[in-house]
Amino acid sequence: MTYTPKSDFIRIMAERGFLADCTDLQGLDEALIKGVVPAYIGYDATAKSLHVGHLLNIMVLRWFQKTGHKPITLMGGGTTKVGDPSFRSEERPLLDAAAIDSNINGMQQVFAKYLTYGDGPKDAIMLNNAEWLDGLNYLDFLRDVGRHFSVNRMLSFESVKSRLDREQSLSFLEFNYMILQAYDFVEIYRRHGCLLQMGGSDQWGNIVNGIDLARRIADAEIYGLTTPLLTTSDGRKMGKSQGGAIWLNADMLSPYEFWQFWRNTTDADVGRFLKLYTELPVDECNRLGALEGAEINAAKIILANEVTRLCHGDEAAQAAEATAREVFEKGGLGDDLPTLTLAASELTDGISISQLFVRAGLAKSGKDAKRLITEGGARANDTPVTDAGQMIHAADLSAPLKLTAGKKRHALVTLES
Repeated sequence: MTYTPKSDFIRIMAERGFLADCTDLQGLDEALIKGVVPAYIGYDATAKSLHVGHLLNIMVLRWFQKTGHKPITLMGGGTTKVGDPSFRSEERPLLDAAAIDSNINGMQQVFAKYLTYGDGPKDAIMLNNAEWLDGLNYLDFLRDVGRHFSVNRMLSFESVKSRLDREQSLSFLEFNYMILQAYDFVEIYRRHGCLLQMGGSDQWGNIVNGIDLARRIADAEIYGLTTPLLTTSDGRKMGKSQGGAIWLNADMLSPYEFWQFWRNTTDADVGRFLKLYTELPVDECNRLGALEGAEINAAKIILANEVTRLCHGDEAAQAAEATAREVFEKGGLGDDLPTLTLAASELTDGISISQLFVRAGLAKSGKDAKRLITEGGARANDTPVTDAGQMIHAADLSAPLKLTAGKKRHALVTLES
């Protein structure tokens, strides 16, 4: 970037690779110097846990607070009822109020690990847009807010245009989403003096809409900042693995599996991920990322430890590393591996080894497990599995059974005592 930032926050965003676009970088930078600025990022409650794809922007909020400002986490209790159509090929499944509330409860667990909440000027706060969206009068909303939106302009946004260009249906319900999100910015500005909305670059159109609406109906001088949408160096969407989403809640994905995801980072991504997902100094991130050969593996362990420590705590990070060393260097079982515990009653007639791989989370389906076995990627107690129909009985689980998929994914199967 040609502009030299004056505020710590913008400098860190630029140095560490968080900055994609800003509606007025110099104006925002000046506002950040003058005093404490409140800023928010919104999260729709579409699952019981946030995943690694959300982690970039959680780190943005963390840096925002560490540089002296007030982060706001906005839970989409209202907007989740509509569903964000941005860059999706089809409409999201609609959730009822109970499911949305349950998801919000699950998602809240993560934020407290990264942010300090409280009543102080720089303490984070959590809001739920159901507070103002659920009680809207539709006709008043159309008259007071809807009249400021040009359908022509809304159709020009890339997130909508790409859907229509593919001749995929865009429901009227989804079309309302961008108006509701824009209105969120107005409400948070009015209620909490919020001057900044941040989000992934796929949210640029929605953020700009909110700024424009706030200027029209509240005469507000506010800003938008986006982060890049990350893919790994081999082109995969960040946060996805063979086993599915990399969840941030320990009850959805064990700390060991989370640690292992980061340990398996490709060499080319290590330096970049250290800058984005850890708080190590930039020079150290660059040094570690430039290592080659066997030395880069030490950098990957540092990456895995640092990210796991932030998300799950020091003890979980240390246990995950110890388990990895036990499994990979010593050929042992490891105390922290994901574990499937079966009751003896489930094994009356035995269970096929392929179903064990599915139940243990190492394969998505029986078909996936059979393919893994056929291709030679499945092992039981470090011995190749060759028969997908091999039956496992209670007697076979007198000691824990270690299942391995590929080279790096493991799970234990034990018998309930």
